[in-house]
This record gives sequence, structure tokens and C-alpha cells, in this order.
Amino acid sequence: MNKIKNKFLFILAKILTASSPGATYLAFAGAGSSAQLCAHIRRSGFKRVLVVTDTILRDLGIVDKALEGFKGSEVDIAFYDGVQPDPTFDQVAAGLAVLKEHDSDVVLAIGGGSSIDCAKLVAARATSDEDPRDWVGFAKVKHDVMPLFAIPTTAGTGSEATMGAVISDSVTHEKGVISGAGLGMGATALDPDLQMGMPPAITAATGMDALTHAVEAYICRWDRGTRKENAERAIRIVFDNLKRAYDHGDDAEARESMALASYYAGIAINQVNVGTVHAIAHQLGGKYQIPHGLANAMVLPHVLDYCVAEAESALAELAQLIGVAAQGQSTRDQAQAFIDAVVQLRDAVGIPATSEKIKAEDFDYLVDLAVAEGTGYFAPKLLDDAGARVILGKISA
Repeated sequence: MNKIKNKFLFILAKILTASSPGATYLAFAGAGSSAQLCAHIRRSGFKRVLVVTDTILRDLGIVDKALEGFKGSEVDIAFYDGVQPDPTFDQVAAGLAVLKEHDSDVVLAIGGGSSIDCAKLVAARATSDEDPRDWVGFAKVKHDVMPLFAIPTTAGTGSEATMGAVISDSVTHEKGVISGAGLGMGATALDPDLQMGMPPAITAATGMDALTHAVEAYICRWDRGTRKENAERAIRIVFDNLKRAYDHGDDAEARESMALASYYAGIAINQVNVGTVHAIAHQLGGKYQIPHGLANAMVLPHVLDYCVAEAESALAELAQLIGVAAQGQSTRDQAQAFIDAVVQLRDAVGIPATSEKIKAEDFDYLVDLAVAEGTGYFAPKLLDDAGARVILGKISA
């Protein structure tokens, strides 16, 4: 039944995307690009900006630095800084209350994926009285959304380039994905100056998150748009720069490169969605609050092992792309070489292979949710109960 449902969803996705307008992307990149974005917002005529962020970034002064481009202007700024990791519907409601009180005319996200995702849904609620819980699923946000902009302070989630948002239920902690054409950014700023102080652990997890997005887009069964080209760019950049950014947090060139990798990977998944890694990682985040990038990094090599036969040619191409394919190797050996390279990069940036939080007694619950979510993705091999259970077993300490 899951195979039939997956086939139906694949056909439906093709029909819906064929009749929908293509996404447009605008990014200011490089040192000081956050000021360029602020100037762009001013030139666009917006006067009342709601900034969606978290208290840590405000306390560190990163938010003030990102907003320097508004100094001396008539722009009035309000803040919702209550975003927590894995934002909830309650946080969206709290952000909306600030927006209405301020009478904002635009939303600017400053932060990681959680802040950007929360901002997307605040902007969507600003122009709709619908319950956002009814939007969970594919392309259910169909109305016009308040204008949105983003300044990411991490390099990995790609949310600044996608038309989707991950949201959690504050009671069950289950995660859902909400998507719609209106959730795309009007523009974003990829400013390495705001990422220079990112701790090594966050650099590693977010960088592996970007790699996961790019790999899942590349091996996807849906060959749509520029997903392969953008995925290739992101994968090459991550392998060339993640360890460098991890070891030398003040390396501006590596920081800018990783910001671009996140953006390219975001564009790739925006065209074909994510895959089986996310189907499992979302459950780990919901159940155990394991950070999303960390969960992806633990799961990725095992999912690639799971689908290596179906994705063999694509994985071999990626081995050639990053220079780990030896001359004369079989396609299968090249595919394995890429999987081994992923493990080596994960280990090199200090990400553990397992987590003590993951408990065998929870496997039934986790497997049911992961398989159900995986049915909606177009991975090379559909996730089944046995496969999900084996993968969970390999990442539980």
C-alpha cells in the first residue's frame, strides 16, 4: 500500500508543479551583504519590519549587527525573539501577536532554520485566519503571504532558499512539514560576517545538514529543474570547506563558501524535496530533541547503505565529483567510496555515530512515523519497517 501511495503522490507532485509558477531566487552574498539586504528592503518601500529571531542571537549582538543597514532610516523595527529549536505552533502564534500589535508590513528572519521556519509561518498567518495545523502537507499554503526576507546565521538548513517550513506540535513533539509557493523568500543575505563566531559543533552539524540536503536531492528519483547542478555545487563546496570552517572558525572564505553550499542545497531540495534521511531524522528531533543537523549526520551514511543498489550510479558520480573514485573501480565500489567519504567527513568534524538518547523501546513508535513520512518522498528506495528498524539500531548507543 505504501508503494501505491508513493506512486500516487509522485504523480500528483508532478501535476501540481507543472501548473505552478517556478521559484525565483535573489541572494546578496559576501561580507556586509546583510546591509545590502536591509537597503533592498528599504528600497522596496517597507517601513515596519518584524524581526523573527531568538534571544541568544540578540544577546550576542548578532541581530544588531545584521540590522546595521537600517540605521538612519525611517524603518520601524519590532522583535519577536521567542523562537526555540524546533519551533512550535505556539511560537508562531506568539510571533503573530507581535506582528499585529506592531502593524508590521514585512517579516525578516535572522537566525538558523528554526527562526526562518517560524518567520515563514508568522508571515503566512498574517494574511490568513486559517489554522496552520491544517497546512501540514504538500502545497497547502495557497494564499498570498506577507513579504518575507531572511538573514541566515548558520550554514546548513537551506530554509532561506526553500518554500517549506518544519513545525512541531508543542504537546506531541511530532514534526510536520508545511509548504507553499508563498513561503519563499523575497531575498536573502549570505553574510559570512554574521557566522564567524559560530561554534565548531554547530558548524559541523549545520554543514552536514547542507550535505544531506544536496545528496538527497541528487539521488532523488525525480529529475526536475536544476536539482543535480545545485546539489553538485553544494556537495563539492562542503567537502572542500566544512573541515576548514570547523577547524578555523574565523576563516571568512570558508564561511562564505559554506553559506553558499547551504543556499545551493536549499534550492536543490526546493525542487524535489528531501528524502529518507529526513523521514528518520525528523522523528529523532521530535522524540529526543536531537538537533536536526546532528540527526541527519548520524542517519545519512546508513540510508545510503540502505539504498546503495538503487542509487549506485548516482553515488558513483558523486565519488567522481569529490575525487574519491579510483581508476578501474566498479560502479558499486565507487558508490561505496562516496559513502565512506561521508563517514570520514562526519568523523573529522566531531559528530558522533550514535546517540544514547535513542532507545530500542521507542523503535515501534519511531518506525511508524518514519515510514509514514518517507512515503511522501521520492527517494531511490522506499523506506520500509525493516529498513527503518535496522538504521535505528545502528545509531542507538
